[in-house]
Amino acid sequence: MSDNPIKTQRRGAVLEVTLDRPKANAIDLVTSRIMGDVFTEFRDDPELRVAIITGGGEKFFCPGWDLKAAADGDAVDGDYGKGGFGGLQELRGLNKPVIAAVNGIACGGGLELALSADIILAADHAQFALPEIRSGTVADAASVKLPKRIPYHIAMELLLTGRWFDAEEAHRWGLVNRIVTADALMEEARKMADDLASGPPLVFAAIKEIVREAEDMKFQDAMNRITRSQFETVERLYRSEDQLEGARAFAEKRDPVWKGR
Repeated sequence: MSDNPIKTQRRGAVLEVTLDRPKANAIDLVTSRIMGDVFTEFRDDPELRVAIITGGGEKFFCPGWDLKAAADGDAVDGDYGKGGFGGLQELRGLNKPVIAAVNGIACGGGLELALSADIILAADHAQFALPEIRSGTVADAASVKLPKRIPYHIAMELLLTGRWFDAEEAHRWGLVNRIVTADALMEEARKMADDLASGPPLVFAAIKEIVREAEDMKFQDAMNRITRSQFETVERLYRSEDQLEGARAFAEKRDPVWKGR
C-alpha cells in the first residue's frame, strides 16, 4: 500500500526497514503494530540474517510517540502490537543483528527504538534527547536501558533534564558506534549489514541470547547455564553443521561457507 508508514526492501539476506511517516516519522498505535509484524517476520524468516532500521527523509529518524494521535484518542498504554513500542524493544527471541541508521532527530521513543538495535550508526547532523519529563511522562525503556549503556551519572542527567545532545556527544559516551556524513549513512549501514550477513548466523544467535539472558546474571550463573545446556541457541550451534564447517575451514585455510544449520 502506498500509504503504508513502513517501507521494506530485501537485499539478499538483509532487510531494510524505513519508518516513513511524514512529517516527522512519529509512531502511533497502528504504525507500531505494523512494525511489530515486520520485525516478527524478519525474526522468523530463515533467509533473512540482518535488519537495518532507518527513517524516511533527512531530518527525522523518529521523535517517538505520536502526540497528535494521542490527543485524538490513541492511548499511551494501548496495544502496540508484537514486540511492544516500535516492534523491537520487547520482541522475544530476536537472535539476529539489527542496525539502526539514525538519519536525523531521534528523541523520546525514537531514541528508545535506536537503543533496541545492536549497532547504532549516526549521521553527523543527528540529534538526540529524552524530553518525556517536559510532557509529564517517563521514558520507561530508556530508564531501564540507558544507565546500563553509558555512565550512570550521564544517563541520569539526560533522563532528568531532557536536554538535547549531538552525535559527537553520543559517540563520546559510547551510545553510537560510528558517525558518518548524512549522504554516506546508508552506504555504511549496508556495508556493515552485508558483512554481518556473510557471517555465521548460528554464532550470532548464540551471542544475542547469551548477552540478553545474562544481562542481570552473575558471571558464574551465566556460565553454569551454558555448561548445563540451558541456552537453546548455544546447544543448536554446538550440534550444527556450521560448527564443523568452521573448524574444517580453519584447518583447510579457506573461508567457511555458513548454512545456518
